[in-house]
Amino acid sequence: MEPFKILIVDDTDENLVALEALLRRDGLEVLKAQSGAAALELLLVHDVALALLDVQMPEMDGFELAELMRGSERTKHVPIIFVTAGSRDPQRVFKGYESGAVDFLFKPIEPHVLRCKVDVFLELYEHRQQLANALRLSEMFVGILGHDLRNPLGTLVTGAQILHSQGLDDGKMRILRRMISAGDRMTNMIAQLLDLTRARLAGGVGFIGAREPIDVASLMQRAADELRVAHPNTSLTLEISGDCTTTGDADRLLQVFSNLVSNALQHGTKGSVVTTSVSGDEREILVSVRNRGAIPRDLLPTIFDPFRGRKGAAADARGLGLGLYISEQIAHAHGGSIEVTSSEDGDETVFTVHIPRASSAIAGMPSRLPIDETHPSHLRRGHI
Repeated sequence: MEPFKILIVDDTDENLVALEALLRRDGLEVLKAQSGAAALELLLVHDVALALLDVQMPEMDGFELAELMRGSERTKHVPIIFVTAGSRDPQRVFKGYESGAVDFLFKPIEPHVLRCKVDVFLELYEHRQQLANALRLSEMFVGILGHDLRNPLGTLVTGAQILHSQGLDDGKMRILRRMISAGDRMTNMIAQLLDLTRARLAGGVGFIGAREPIDVASLMQRAADELRVAHPNTSLTLEISGDCTTTGDADRLLQVFSNLVSNALQHGTKGSVVTTSVSGDEREILVSVRNRGAIPRDLLPTIFDPFRGRKGAAADARGLGLGLYISEQIAHAHGGSIEVTSSEDGDETVFTVHIPRASSAIAGMPSRLPIDETHPSHLRRGHI
């Protein structure tokens, strides 16, 4: 097992030696820095369980170093204890906590107090590591299980589809349709679990399979066309403006648009129009999906969290509450983002996808890729 690491920062060498002597024990590695800049260099290389920072240092004091640590994704969760020979000025202490400290120690330091405080944070760090490892193993198991289930499930669905095409009696056909529908739902859930594992364990690797020239408007048209079959009584409109070509993974972006439109159809006010739009300018392409109805205020802050809202999901929901989370990950993988606004009066909910323009990657391409002119949306505005 690797030793726990503690960072101590002080501009006086004697203080560093004294602190190291107080902390030295088996299973603990003490990293020393005599300046804020040197401390930041160490933090780029080492994962530390705790940082002890001297407040009064030249060039970069302890408060400034703490603020920089809090602003970095890598170090923002590292507990910080300030060590100071200054007065117990309440304003100074408040500034320390505001900078991100979890505690203050005043010189001369009582060795027993220092060791007890350090032990507490090392124990917390060990618990966090154990939880992280358990979560990682759990997600690896989910990923492996999902991958192994996909092939036999695909065989069952294919067999049911073959039997369905052979003209059996009505009773058997109903059973086969239920089997195919259940198989499709399970396939979709497995795909979502694999995407979740990909996001958590591989840092999003796999959310872009290819970067090819694409027409975002054509993808949105396709998503709407496919969902129209399942919702024949709902009106969908598509509005397109500007150059909507870029580069990316067409299948993954289609997954995003299908999920957003499906959510709008499922959760919007019954009988209302769902409006989709795609517009391109020099910097980015904006895709929006609007529907009547509101998202509860307490749900908005966690709307993109995995498994969010599953407790109250409809009985016929096809997923696991992972759709928006996966959509956000796909948007991020393309260098973009997704945002949502929902009016308090329930009048409108809008999801907006920002996709950056990849002009250098599509240089030399025609300004517009072909659109399916068999569909009225090639007129750039119309009902779907």
